[in-house]
Amino acid sequence: SPPEDEEEVAEVGWQEKLFSQFEVDLYRSESACQTPLDWQYHEEIQKLEKAGGRKNCRIFTYTDHDRFTDLEELCQKVTDLDNEAPSYLVERMANVRRRRQDRRPVEASSLKSKIITWEPSEEFIKNNHVINTPVQTMYIMGDLGPYGKLGHKEYENVLCTIKVDGNGVITVKPDFTGTKGAYRIELDGEKREVWEYTIENASAQVKPEEEEREQRVFRELYGRHRDYLSGLVGSDFEMPLPGTLRLFMNGEIVSAQGYEYDNLYVHFFLELPNQWSSSPFQQLSGVTQTCATKRVGRENVAYFCYPFTVEMFYTQEDEGVFLYSLPQWPVLYFEVLSLDFWQRYRVEGYGSLVLPASPGVHMLTIPTWRPVDLGTVAEMRRFFIGGSPELEDLTYIRIPSTFKGKRLSRFGFRTKTTGSVTFRLYCLQQSKAFLENSALRQRMQSVLDRLGGFSQQSSVYNVLEAFQRARRRMQEARESLPQDLLNTSASAV
Repeated sequence: SPPEDEEEVAEVGWQEKLFSQFEVDLYRSESACQTPLDWQYHEEIQKLEKAGGRKNCRIFTYTDHDRFTDLEELCQKVTDLDNEAPSYLVERMANVRRRRQDRRPVEASSLKSKIITWEPSEEFIKNNHVINTPVQTMYIMGDLGPYGKLGHKEYENVLCTIKVDGNGVITVKPDFTGTKGAYRIELDGEKREVWEYTIENASAQVKPEEEEREQRVFRELYGRHRDYLSGLVGSDFEMPLPGTLRLFMNGEIVSAQGYEYDNLYVHFFLELPNQWSSSPFQQLSGVTQTCATKRVGRENVAYFCYPFTVEMFYTQEDEGVFLYSLPQWPVLYFEVLSLDFWQRYRVEGYGSLVLPASPGVHMLTIPTWRPVDLGTVAEMRRFFIGGSPELEDLTYIRIPSTFKGKRLSRFGFRTKTTGSVTFRLYCLQQSKAFLENSALRQRMQSVLDRLGGFSQQSSVYNVLEAFQRARRRMQEARESLPQDLLNTSASAV
């Protein structure tokens, strides 16, 4: 560690230039000055020498305009290897890390006249492929050379890096020392010298009056910005009628996995029950692209990432209807098919999905099945010429839309379990009942509760559940009684 006479304390301001011994020796002569910045440093060094020399010895700085700052950013290592050779990608990405942007904003007329540059030059790419947020950088350096041999570039070490971007975010690396121990720098050499240094925040504390004035300015600025955004957006939002729920869903067919054949595609459509409607221009069905599968673990997976958007409206009718029939939610029916090189298609599976009744993000994996015929002839026909038993009405996956009876029998209908399809659904709900309930601070259980539809139905369910509990208690009490007591009471009757 250095002796006491080697200790140095320097208070550095933002973009304050402290010259090193190397810079003093370099810029002292006029022959080394080439740029206007070099001449400026030459004059400042002459003034320092006339005033008695510089006060700092080992601690100096490189400001944002110094050549070292550009070289340091271009020479940053990506890994911790000593013999790292920058790759082509690292060299190209070094141009992205530009700190200052001197480009002028393009006028609207020229922007409309020339939107695309068909033959960009290297200089054009270098000047335009940059980060939009300008950053200013400053380095606090330390000359850790032996005593009496200051001014050698190989002994210069970066003590602290300070960056300020256009958003006002200050980045200090490494951080202020605070309660932590001092930072250590171990030099490579015969003596293996170890230097320790600390970084303290020497900024003056803001007075309460100034802080309150600053907060007031910020509040006014944010208020004007909020009013500006409100003026752009407006307040004329389309609200559904009272007793009406608006369901907006952004869906995505993510993947299909576990099927027998390759090159899969999904055909789907949405069925709207009674009291549900949609706009006449709303498309309630779709077909994904044909996707080849890849091996993931033990299954073949086809990633579709197929998006679709649906907007529906639920209109509440007389509440007495709920006493006799349950309100139904929209159902998404889908079938998975495969298409091979010879244009032979096969049904790989059927499935259905009831849309979630709660808003938010839902990740659902739905298993599927397909009809089968007994015997090897049907499987050979499926393998050689394609085609397979399929449903004429896809609503038969659940309850057919044409079914009016009390019981639906599927006896004798042979099926086979196949793969599964993964959906990601983003559901949004809008209703005036939400606004009223939030104002009253009432927690409701479901959407139909907010609309008042389950009020009578829940009471009926409560009565039936209480009756079932009472019936179970009577049966348990009857089974616990002695058998001779039951026979005596029966003969007495």
